[in-house]
Amino acid sequence: MSGTHDGTTAPRGPVDGSAVPRFAGPDTFARLPRLDEVDRAAVAVLGVPFDAGVSYRPGARFGPAHVRAASKLIRPYNPALRVEPFGVHQVADAGDLAVNPFSIDDAVVAIESAANSFADADTTLLTIGGDHTIALPLLRAAARRHGPIGVVHFDAHLDTWDTYFGAPVTHGTPFRRAAEEGLLDPRRCLHIGTRGPLYAASDLTSDEALGFRVTTSDDYETLGISGVVEAMRRRLGDGPAYVSVDIDVLDPAHAPGTGTPEAGGLTSRELLGTLRGLVGAQLVGADLVEVSPPYDHAEITGIAAAHVAYELLSVLAVNALHAGGRQSSEPTSAPTSPTTTSGQDQS
Repeated sequence: MSGTHDGTTAPRGPVDGSAVPRFAGPDTFARLPRLDEVDRAAVAVLGVPFDAGVSYRPGARFGPAHVRAASKLIRPYNPALRVEPFGVHQVADAGDLAVNPFSIDDAVVAIESAANSFADADTTLLTIGGDHTIALPLLRAAARRHGPIGVVHFDAHLDTWDTYFGAPVTHGTPFRRAAEEGLLDPRRCLHIGTRGPLYAASDLTSDEALGFRVTTSDDYETLGISGVVEAMRRRLGDGPAYVSVDIDVLDPAHAPGTGTPEAGGLTSRELLGTLRGLVGAQLVGADLVEVSPPYDHAEITGIAAAHVAYELLSVLAVNALHAGGRQSSEPTSAPTSPTTTSGQDQS
């Protein structure tokens, strides 16, 4: 049942919204098939319900389920990128990874082991957290397969601090640990959307010494989305790249349901537009973290996060088309039975 961008086998898509109401159907991301329902998947959506590394509001352990619930209205065709992300290659929901909620160390080991298993199966992971602690084991697995990687980190915060209460691995430290372990290419790493108070000016100099450059949320005022994309692609360059999106990169007006909100953030439109600028980059994995449903209202954060995931999946699909010599404006083949997606689905 699995398929690839060469069109040899049609992928199994989401449940058709014109046959099964959007509020019904499977509780998978975008109502996609489960991983055990397909032969193999080119891309898997994996939930990691873990938040033992948070420093302020808890609740991100409920993030994967919340994002999946908010994704039910997602439709199969992305007009901005002119692609059917679920018709290009097989995308499946891998469910949630059961990790130790009481031990950060044990959880990190389990996440890294699972990520390595997906990498060995040649499956690209889009991981939904969970707090940002999970980025470290995911980066370890990506670097194991691809060598030092570039990172595009969307976040209100640097997440390159050293320790919290003596703990070296928390949601505020993953990129420092990753840099220290040689997982990152220091010439190709950047933060986007960073803002808010810091502990000291040395936070910025220490961050720069690790190889990161910063595009602040205020830079959108002068550069616009296109200027930010240009700077991002120039910094990212060629080679394997990983995308990490902390939903608190959005202003609290657009994402109230998160653990460490900061005023003055991006709009949903700015974030989605910037993610679309990653078409053509060699993406080897991505995560979406820090959605905390207890602080969400009317699914504002969950809906934004679901669309972030959808854009990332769309970028991966366009890149697969280009790798196969096809253009994203070409129609993609997809099953049209009542239980799968169709380009005619309008519901």
